[in-house]
Amino acid sequence: MEDGSADEGDADDCIYPAAGYEYLDHPADVQIHAWGTSLTEAYEQAALAMFGYMTDLDTVEACDTQEVTAQGHDLESLLFHFLDEFLFMFSAEPFFVASHVEIVEFDRVQFRIRARGYGESFDLDKHPQGTEVKAITYSNLQVHDHEDQHEVFVIVDI
Repeated sequence: MEDGSADEGDADDCIYPAAGYEYLDHPADVQIHAWGTSLTEAYEQAALAMFGYMTDLDTVEACDTQEVTAQGHDLESLLFHFLDEFLFMFSAEPFFVASHVEIVEFDRVQFRIRARGYGESFDLDKHPQGTEVKAITYSNLQVHDHEDQHEVFVIVDI
């Protein structure tokens, strides 16, 4: 699977685009590293990275919309629940896969997100099967939200 980053190579040598994601090696699972010009954008990219690990997003048409809401008690648990809601949508009827994710409400006081996924039902005749994501984990989950750094790290169980 390709990642959403512009360059490959040593992380110190990379010039990251304004928003994107990459997959980092992990002994048994996969670690998603996502970033953006805001924390909202970094969360959106993390969701796309999860879907991108399960199928080629270039094959997914944004012809349907599904909405999710998630709530946590801090930014880390909010990221966990946000991704878990989208994973549930992929795992349950209509097996929805998004090629674009938009957070329409990000409440940092109540730790609540309302987001829309634009995509369609997963279809093996149309979408190549990537690796199944079984669960989101709290293992090494990180949220960095500073003036010049908006990135998240999350390990997903495959």
